[in-house]
Amino acid sequence: MPRLASNLSFLYTELPFLERFAAAAEDGFAGVEFLFPYTWEAQTIGQALRQAGLQQVLLNAPPAGTERTGMAAAWDQGARGTACLPGREAEFRAGITEALHYARVLQCPRIHVMAGLVPPGADPTVLRATYVRNLRWAAEQAAPQGCTLLIEPINPRDMPGYFLRQQAQAHAVVAEVGSPHVQVQMDLYHCQVTEGDVASKLRQYLPTGAVGHIQIASVPERQEPDGGELNYGYLLEQLDLLGYGGWVGCEYRPRGGAAPGATRAGLRWRKALLR
Repeated sequence: MPRLASNLSFLYTELPFLERFAAAAEDGFAGVEFLFPYTWEAQTIGQALRQAGLQQVLLNAPPAGTERTGMAAAWDQGARGTACLPGREAEFRAGITEALHYARVLQCPRIHVMAGLVPPGADPTVLRATYVRNLRWAAEQAAPQGCTLLIEPINPRDMPGYFLRQQAQAHAVVAEVGSPHVQVQMDLYHCQVTEGDVASKLRQYLPTGAVGHIQIASVPERQEPDGGELNYGYLLEQLDLLGYGGWVGCEYRPRGGAAPGATRAGLRWRKALLR
């Protein structure tokens, strides 16, 4: 049976961020993930994590910025990563350094590193070379701490212009980087929107050992995984059959939005799917 992690950037949004840890634990989650923690001190988050008895399984590196205030604001300002962007290597390195600090304090073994948006007229070959070079440097920094960096293909409907879109593209980058500390974050929602044929892609890529994390949500609504185009009962069963032992992040928007109790009310899908 897959281990489920609550994504606290998507779930329990009716609560202040630091209160979401206890709520997730009360609802039976053992692990949590989130996007960008840089508004809060790492030690403050660590205290909430420990008090709730949770494991931090994933966090995102900053999408841009050279110092923490800028890193915390970058997503809302439209930044979607710097890893593939020539000329922003110093910014990328500052972000990786900060992310590794948070991962160390939170004992988090995985960091999602966003590629970035393709600038108009940019040469794809140059972007690819920059991406690989930056990831190799970041992997060298992550290795001593036993941390794995993840790259995630994101669909062009939700994030137009994002550099990394397809599973094959991500796996080719991982192979070129050539480090055990760089793997693919396989979001089944994004995979279905961009490519479809999700079960076949699980069978293709999970045996390679290059998939380090999986996330789920319904398609096309990106809500609880109990409706829409994907049969998650079947897909989660495939994870077991394929021997996947990692975490499955619940990165969806509850149907009830940020209404009080909306996340908890929507969790009935777990009993139906995880038998």
